[in-house]
Amino acid sequence: QQIQFADDMQEFSKFPTKTGRRSLSRSISQSSTDSYSSAASYTDSSDDEVSPREKQQTNSKGSSNFCVKNIKQAEFGRREIEIAEQDMSALISLRKRAQGEKPLAGAKIVGCTHITAQTAVLIETLCALGAQCRWSACNIYSTQNEVAAALAEAGVAVFAWKGESEDDFWWCIDRCVNVDGWQANMILDDGGDLTHWVYKKYPNVFKKIRGIVEESVTGVHRLYQLSKAGKLCVPAMNVNDSVTKQKFDNLYCCRESILDGLKRTTDVMFGGKQVVVCGYGEVGKGCCAALKALGAIVYVTEIDPICALQACMDGFRVVKLSEVIRQVDVVITCTGNKNVVTREHLDRMKNSCIVCNMGHSNTEIDVTSLRTPELTWERVRSQVDHVIWPDGKRVVLLAEGRLLNLSCSTVPTFVLSITATTQALALIELYNAPEGRYKQDVYLLPKKMDEYVASLHLPSFDAHLTELTDDQAKYLGLNKNGPFKPNYY
Repeated sequence: QQIQFADDMQEFSKFPTKTGRRSLSRSISQSSTDSYSSAASYTDSSDDEVSPREKQQTNSKGSSNFCVKNIKQAEFGRREIEIAEQDMSALISLRKRAQGEKPLAGAKIVGCTHITAQTAVLIETLCALGAQCRWSACNIYSTQNEVAAALAEAGVAVFAWKGESEDDFWWCIDRCVNVDGWQANMILDDGGDLTHWVYKKYPNVFKKIRGIVEESVTGVHRLYQLSKAGKLCVPAMNVNDSVTKQKFDNLYCCRESILDGLKRTTDVMFGGKQVVVCGYGEVGKGCCAALKALGAIVYVTEIDPICALQACMDGFRVVKLSEVIRQVDVVITCTGNKNVVTREHLDRMKNSCIVCNMGHSNTEIDVTSLRTPELTWERVRSQVDHVIWPDGKRVVLLAEGRLLNLSCSTVPTFVLSITATTQALALIELYNAPEGRYKQDVYLLPKKMDEYVASLHLPSFDAHLTELTDDQAKYLGLNKNGPFKPNYY
């Protein structure tokens, strides 16, 4: 008996054949691609909308001191932030403890980070502690549009949307800094672009900054370069190398989110796949552990003999990229360096090799070399491009070589709570430090604060610390209340 689909056909015919410039196939496939795109934006990002820069938007209080994709998404974004708050109890605890004291009263913080629900909890915590904030995004693909809208509705001057152009990116940063009657005195950066912009374009503003907090390898490297050249005229806090960032966000966050990003974008099965991970720092360690657990054959490239030896002891083959490039199925960069994967490597890759970056910067894969007439780019999903060679070979490039997990998936809220709490404490420390405590140099967060951040997160696991006896403390030469680790740890 033939199965009748008449009703289904009738329902299907209700779809319009065209919606603006979007064809029927585009309308249908949009829901598909949305499900694979970054959960960093659950909302439609149709390409035929006008640029947010050309829109006139105001929030419910009549303010237009922001630029986001769509202010009408604010209610949805507020729910996202409230959900994130449930798993960021330490940051909320810090907010409650310090709210009465307002340790950031008078602080004018300009920030450039990923604008996600988790970052929003940090921004609103800083506001609750007395700060005024203006914010832009450090990655053109990682902004959650609805969260940016919720922040704008709450009165935060936020300039960011998912899918900014390069010009938009710098315009947003400039709008945060270049404001009549408002001058930043603190910087919270992720990648160093904001610090670089203020240093180059607004040197008078830069000289009056009381402190910089930076949380990425790339940004920290830039700060050390400035310091070495004698051009860093403000104290800076290197949060990236704090224990509560390095050993948690970099390791555990990447261990979980690498698989999330790859599976959402490519549906790849890892069992038996050959994967090369470039770099065996904390990010590389997290990625390798996750891939190995799913049965992938993992190779590691390294320049550091200590990290290379760690990779060997963890059961990974340490190779040169050129030795395995023809056979691997996936290439992942985690170095913070530039031109780790060159055009020569890309030319030698096998058909359908997946290439992505887990480092902050978009310089690790030489994407610029792929924008040539002989190669064809085919967008197959949100943040997924097939780059096609003349002979038909395809390389699957994710997020155009930008940060995979925040561009193409989400990251675990709890581990971001650890980093965000560390950032908040670093800002409080630099802003309130007596004159002379911090000179014009780059510092690590005091170990006591790292331990305080960790202690705030232990109740989530119902974990109970053992206390040293007086005799044990004396034997170890420690204070019973810490710090328990030396500053170099």
